[in-house]
Amino acid sequence: MSQYKILYVANEINPFLQTTEVADYVRALPQAMQERGMEIRILVPRFGLINERKNRLHEVVRLSGINISVGDEEKPLIIKVASIPNAKLQVYFIDNEDYFHRKSVFVDKEEKFHEDNDERAIFFCKGALETVKKLGWAPDIVHCNDWMTSFIPLYLKTTYKNDPIFKNAKSIYNIYGNSFEHKFNDDLISKAMMMDIDESMLDHLRSADFEGFVRLGMEYADAVIKSKEEAGDIIDKLINNAPKNKKVETIQKDANYLDSYYNLYNELVG
Repeated sequence: MSQYKILYVANEINPFLQTTEVADYVRALPQAMQERGMEIRILVPRFGLINERKNRLHEVVRLSGINISVGDEEKPLIIKVASIPNAKLQVYFIDNEDYFHRKSVFVDKEEKFHEDNDERAIFFCKGALETVKKLGWAPDIVHCNDWMTSFIPLYLKTTYKNDPIFKNAKSIYNIYGNSFEHKFNDDLISKAMMMDIDESMLDHLRSADFEGFVRLGMEYADAVIKSKEEAGDIIDKLINNAPKNKKVETIQKDANYLDSYYNLYNELVG
């Protein structure tokens, strides 16, 4: 078996930040795959709840400094890095003052969903791919976790499909039960646009809600994973309406789940 390169993209990872079970998955999976001979990179947002001094984050100047477009605006991308204690794993953090310096993740102190969470997701997805390009590291698998990563499978199949770094990459879209009820503004589609994307490819986003994000991720990923059997009615509905011929699996966090992901990676690349 070859030593595959696996890129994990998620909104959180232990021990830096945990709000849902995603943080545990994205902590356990990369280390287990590294121990099996895989080469790993991990990218997450640098949310303001992450203490930079305590976690020893520092800026990677050679990766920082480009601008990421979100609609008509361009925002500077800052990349920071830290090591996971007691593991030979580094985590790259996507940062921007406007999007990630507030002391919250997706909701404010009054539990109100941030109106710009769509822009934050778009910036994160674009920034993650541009960071990997700057690293000059070509992944075999891009494993996207939760709704914030929903744009990446589309971007891989369009804007980045001929890029030497991504042209052979397969994407996995992992769905969790972390839904939200917020509806975004009508300009969501225009903000998500990139080169080589026809507006019709973003039709799922016309609902401007959680289901639209998940449908988009499912549409363009090479494989779709439901992380647990009891993910909720919304997730079940979405899974049941997955595109025909789409590889869809449920991989529960049981004694064999690491083997299940390992086998899936080999199947997709092999």
